[in-house]
Amino acid sequence: MDEIEVEAVDSLDPGVASGTAEYVLYGGKGGVGKTTMAAATALASANDGTATLVVSTDPAHSLSDTLEFDVPGRPAKVREDSPLWAVEIDPDDALSQAGMFGQDGGFAGGLDELLGGAAGGADDDAAMMPGADEAAAVQLLLEYMDDERFDRVVVDTAPTGHTLRLLELPEVLDSMVGRMMQFRERFGGMMDGLTGMFGQGDDDEEQAGLGNLDAVEERVERLRAVLTDPTRTDFRVVLVPEEMSVLEAQRLTDRLAEFGVPVGTVVVNRVMEPLADTVDVPGEAFVSPNPEGCEFCARRWEVQQAALSQAQELFREYDVKRVPLLADEVRGERPLRVVAACLD
Repeated sequence: MDEIEVEAVDSLDPGVASGTAEYVLYGGKGGVGKTTMAAATALASANDGTATLVVSTDPAHSLSDTLEFDVPGRPAKVREDSPLWAVEIDPDDALSQAGMFGQDGGFAGGLDELLGGAAGGADDDAAMMPGADEAAAVQLLLEYMDDERFDRVVVDTAPTGHTLRLLELPEVLDSMVGRMMQFRERFGGMMDGLTGMFGQGDDDEEQAGLGNLDAVEERVERLRAVLTDPTRTDFRVVLVPEEMSVLEAQRLTDRLAEFGVPVGTVVVNRVMEPLADTVDVPGEAFVSPNPEGCEFCARRWEVQQAALSQAQELFREYDVKRVPLLADEVRGERPLRVVAACLD
């Protein structure tokens, strides 16, 4: 069975790992190590002197644990002597703070206005709308991407399904606007009577809802434009060496290709091979799996070898990086630098 050839790098001072793209996004199914990769890449970028923000959009945040820093809901500097900032976006909090892009009552307020003030419970409806949490996160993500404090933004995305729904939002919004216009045309007379009765019949106000929807769609389209620009964005897919994870990663790369999102790198995490085969770690010993002396390790290595061979075939057009399975949790700067070197 063919193996993916890997050449060990010589240093823990990565340059390529931090990349040159303005925006680096890590995607994949839950639990494959996206947070670790994002934190390692952001740390390497900051150590190179680039002002970097690492953003977690996954509702099940683990960035704080990985960085050993209490990451808040707004960008905060991780260390005073390094240009590294971090933030964990809470979609529910984003919805409550911004209503859905927070302009003139936000999306929910715009929905209520669009329906002539008779939508009753529009806030609840908007919060339950498919993609509402992703759209609220988009507002904050775009805000951070435009923040002049940061030269690079590294994003730990939510699991695969959330990422794809984010990219599908423009079509969702188009459909919603069409349905709302049909609703207004059908019940327009009744709405006009109600709004006139309560003194809310101003044409400008009636159009405010559509204006809010246009603002939402404009922002989502702008994010999509950034994500599909290979000169600005580097989307990296993370998987573990198991067949189901490989197949999920393939589905993700295929869907991203349909949206025009450039994927250049596939990261295979937690490979049961000696760290020295991937990166040179001078003066420090790391425990490695022993397939020869451990039956469990040997059987797991067989499973991984099959998955690695499958990944090599499926992702031959991508730059495949391997990150060995470490005996200890990847928390704090030293192990993150080791991971970043593997990504070099």
